[in-house]
Parts: sequence; structure tokens; C-alpha cells
Amino acid sequence: MKTYGVGIVGTGWVSDEYIKAFEKNGKCRVIGLCSRSQERARNKISEQRLSECSAFTDLSEMLVMPDLEVVVICTPHHLHVEQGVACARAGKHLVVEKPVAIHVPGLRLLDKEIRQAGVRSIVSFVLRWNPMFDNIRAMLARKVIGQIFYAEVDYMHGVGPSYRIWEWMRKTEFGGSAILAGGSHAVDGLRWFVQDKAVEVTAYSNYSKSNPFQYEYPPNTVTIVRFAGGAIGKVACSLECRMPYVFNVELFGDKGSIRNNRVFTTELPGLNDWATIPSVLPDSGDVSHHPFQQEINHFIECIENGVESHANVADAVETHEICLAADLSAAERRPVQLPLP
Repeated sequence: MKTYGVGIVGTGWVSDEYIKAFEKNGKCRVIGLCSRSQERARNKISEQRLSECSAFTDLSEMLVMPDLEVVVICTPHHLHVEQGVACARAGKHLVVEKPVAIHVPGLRLLDKEIRQAGVRSIVSFVLRWNPMFDNIRAMLARKVIGQIFYAEVDYMHGVGPSYRIWEWMRKTEFGGSAILAGGSHAVDGLRWFVQDKAVEVTAYSNYSKSNPFQYEYPPNTVTIVRFAGGAIGKVACSLECRMPYVFNVELFGDKGSIRNNRVFTTELPGLNDWATIPSVLPDSGDVSHHPFQQEINHFIECIENGVESHANVADAVETHEICLAADLSAAERRPVQLPLP
């Protein structure tokens, strides 16, 4: 059985989940770990008991490892494009944490380089493998609520000083914006459920009066999306809310509605209240709660079968365009047409 050599770029919180997922896959082994700090890389290797893994501080040195075939980029957002392009040009299959880019030129460049290199890619919109998402998609495929005409997906996560990533994520240069840094999960969920092309975006953003977490960009946004087939959607995102983490899904169709793990449908004539479907909800901001194992298993299958993932960079471009259009709309106080120029 073929074994895929994996390199991890970044030693932050989420890197642990990737290491665990690849090591448990059975067809992979983590052989390289790259960090700005040699000490951090070596400590992570020791913590995860990676007996065959080498530490690097230079990505170019890791990329020439003869057995390296897959690279995971889980560094701060502003580094993803440069590192992703280097990996693609080196012929490595690529896992990229969201957002893959915080500006349109970088988004276009990374997409082009991956296409030209012919490597496989996946963007870690990991909730696509969440069990509640699976149930919703199954119900939508069976037309349980009919045709969606309105959808809401919200991301509410007060990311403050207690989170290690806050110090850099709150800065425009590194984090990008609220909808890119966190709300992109909700935007991707909206697209995943509506299954249509977005054609127009209107958004508003603000700070609370106190801006307690010192964000350089407005940490609160509400985005309205118009789809080609007539459906409309809303994404709310707040990085300074004072409440437990909330990821809200509400879908309204001409035969019923879905609210997270509850459904009401006229297709069941005896139903007179919401029916609850037991499941694992996307109701935690802790990365260990999310289905990285399923995502990585899927990606290795894509590589082995020579097929593209439904969550590849080319698909993620559409999610990112909505996010970038929302930032432009909020800044210039006008609707923005898609696709972006």
C-alpha cells in the first residue's frame, strides 16, 4: 500500500488536528514540520510523537524532501498565497486553511498556479463534513423542504485575548477581515446548501462602541447575497460578541424549513411541530470538535482516484469572492456584482 509523505507548515492550534488526522488515516505519515521557530517545530514533533519527522524553518528546504507529496498550510492568513504557490510549483498536493487569500490578486494567483501545476487541493471548510451538514444535504437532495428561497447561516465567535491567534488575527494586514477570518465558514455553508451561483452582495459592518478586542477592521458584519436562481441569503458574523460560540443554519423552502438539526415539512402530513434529528452540531469553536479526519480521508481518496475535491481551491474562489465583495460593499456602501473583476 502506498504511503503519502505529509508536511505541515505552521505549529499553531489547528496543526495538531491535521497531524492526528493524517497519522490515523493509515496511508500517510507526517515527515516534515515547518515553523519560524526550530524549537517550536521540534517541540511539536515530540508532543505528537512523530518518530520519522524532521523540523524545518525554511519551507523551500522541506519541499525538496524526496518522499513529500502532500503539504498542509496552517499559518497566519497573509502567508497562504505565497506558501501555496511555492507548494504548487514544487508539485505538492495542497491542504490550505481558510481563508486561502485576503486579497483578490492573491486569490487569482493561487488558483492559477494550482491549475497549472495539476496538483490536487482542498480548502479546510471542514464543516462540509459535519454530521449535521450531512443530514441537511441529504434532506435537500430528497427535496424534503422543496426549493430554497431564503437561507441564513451565521458565525458568532467572540475571539479575544484568550485565543492565541487573536494577537495577529485582529490586524488587517494578517487577518484580513471578520468575514474572511471566521465568517467564511458561514459563507461557505450558505453556498453548500443553496447550491447556486451568487450574483450580487450587499453588506454592512461596524464596531461596538468600546471595541473591547481592539480589532483593526470592523469585527461585525451582515451580508446579503442574491443568487442567480432567485434565492437570497444572509450571513451574520461577529468576532466581538459576548456569548458562547454559535453557528446558526436556517433554510426556508417552499415545502418546509430547517433550523439546525430540526425540520418541518409539508411532505409529512401528520407533522404538527418541529422534528428533531439527533446529530453532532457545529456548535463549538474548538478545532478538536470538527471533522478533520473525514476531510483528510476524503482528500487522500481524491488524490488516489485522480479527482478533484468538491472543496478544492477552484470552488473556494466563489466563497472568497462573496467575502471580498462583502468587505468592498461595506466599505463603499453599495451593492457589488459577482464575479469580481
